[in-house]
Amino acid sequence: MLQVAFATDDRVKVNQHFGASVGFAIYALDGERAKLVSVAEFAEESMDGNENKLPAKIAALSGCAAVYCLAVGGSAVRQLIAGGVQPIRLEEETSIERLLGELQKAVREGGVPWVEKAIGRDKDDGRFDRMAEEGWQE
Repeated sequence: MLQVAFATDDRVKVNQHFGASVGFAIYALDGERAKLVSVAEFAEESMDGNENKLPAKIAALSGCAAVYCLAVGGSAVRQLIAGGVQPIRLEEETSIERLLGELQKAVREGGVPWVEKAIGRDKDDGRFDRMAEEGWQE
């Protein structure tokens, strides 16, 4: 099962900046179903100038492959990626249900690189060896 977090204050839509988020709804999903497995809640904080808030938020995402948010600062991006969590920045508030549907489709059908990596489908399938055998030249 793939675990994904959503920065939210209402558990219905992604509507929070990562660093200032008051909560994350964390779902486990596969190609057919999605289940809310936990909710992390935080005190309300300002968005800028408080790097001390990041470690607790990143720790809350342990086991998650990605976090969806409306915005995320450079320092948070570096720390998330170092922790194995792909930050996904959305342009506008989006329903969690819609995003879960898109993720389930990506798990079933592929085509989203970070999902492929997270579920282990990005392993070398021998295509480069086959290309070499066919005489492929750069």
